[in-house]
Amino acid sequence: MSKKAVVLYSGGLDSTTCLAMARAEGFEPYAMSFSYGQRHRHELEVAKANARHFGAVDHMVVEFDLRKVGGSALTADIAVPKEGVGADIPVTYVPARNTIFLSFALGWAEVLGAFDIFIGVNALDYSGYPDCRPEYIAAYETMANLATRAGVEGTGRFRIHTPLIHLTKAEIIRKGLELGVDYGRTHSCYDPTPEGLACGLCDSCRLRLKGFAEAGVADPVKYVKR
Repeated sequence: MSKKAVVLYSGGLDSTTCLAMARAEGFEPYAMSFSYGQRHRHELEVAKANARHFGAVDHMVVEFDLRKVGGSALTADIAVPKEGVGADIPVTYVPARNTIFLSFALGWAEVLGAFDIFIGVNALDYSGYPDCRPEYIAAYETMANLATRAGVEGTGRFRIHTPLIHLTKAEIIRKGLELGVDYGRTHSCYDPTPEGLACGLCDSCRLRLKGFAEAGVADPVKYVKR
């Protein structure tokens, strides 16, 4: 019998691969996406269109507005950097985003009777976000088992799965292709055109293109500039 798992699903390359890996491990994936006030919503539209195509049993879109908090190029009127991936935490970091996302996932998991949550964070080919690191995930998992009825009553132990965390982007792509992921149905750009074309210059585009180049595979999505 399959076990239920909540999978954080943005419609991007990493989360789509993570969803495929959850299925391959025998889980019934319940996909969760977020309409959080992000300036560019194309990725969310991709998620809505493709969650069930990629095997989700159900797909929940949670709505809230982080524009009221601001502080990020993804939620406020701040330009998305196009100069390349730097060493500092970039302005595309959204304050506390993964903590918020995981908290919604934890709540849904409790209701579903699921004790497994998948998140496609990566600590190698990434932009340096603090909430993508292994120590953060370990701390959140500890908290999840302290903060829930199921954890306190001992009916189960929550586990945060991060199958991509120690993979390069090329390794993630190769794994997804092995599992039949159609990357043409994903979107990663932080600053797409109104028609949904990827810019090719933001951190996310650069990391994605680097991964496909290193994997020796052509990226099937369309770009303004490559």
